[in-house]
Amino acid sequence: MIDPLITQHFRLSEFLTSQTATRRGIDNTPSPEALANIRNVLIPGMQAVRVILGKPVHITSGYRSPSLNVIIGGSPNSQHVSGHAADFRCPEYGPPAEVAHRLVSSMQRLKFDQLILEGAGPSAWVHISFAARPRNQVLTAYFDGGKVRYSGGIA
Repeated sequence: MIDPLITQHFRLSEFLTSQTATRRGIDNTPSPEALANIRNVLIPGMQAVRVILGKPVHITSGYRSPSLNVIIGGSPNSQHVSGHAADFRCPEYGPPAEVAHRLVSSMQRLKFDQLILEGAGPSAWVHISFAARPRNQVLTAYFDGGKVRYSGGIA
């Protein structure tokens, strides 16, 4: 399969690949609407993230089919399902908290819907979503005993 660059730094496959889907035999093919969101909203948004950070961005979770989202315990309203969200790390820039702070400081240039610092320490990651009417919502997610709690801002 040909996997061309959609932007200067990203290929479509980076937003569709799921180890969980592969391992469990789950079809993670996006609907035409979700695919259009990935190509026209999410990937350009992530290109802007890449430009701001100036370092390679590693997508850890992009699009999730509804069945994959259920299997991994994602929120029923997850923007991953509509093709608007990605989880990522940028280790060459710094720890996820530092990445999140940098992106928050760039909110005038980077119009995101949600930016969430998820987890803590070396296992943390950044969740970002893009929408037609961005809320510029900034949160930190804390995980405890299988439950998620959110607080405003980046901790």
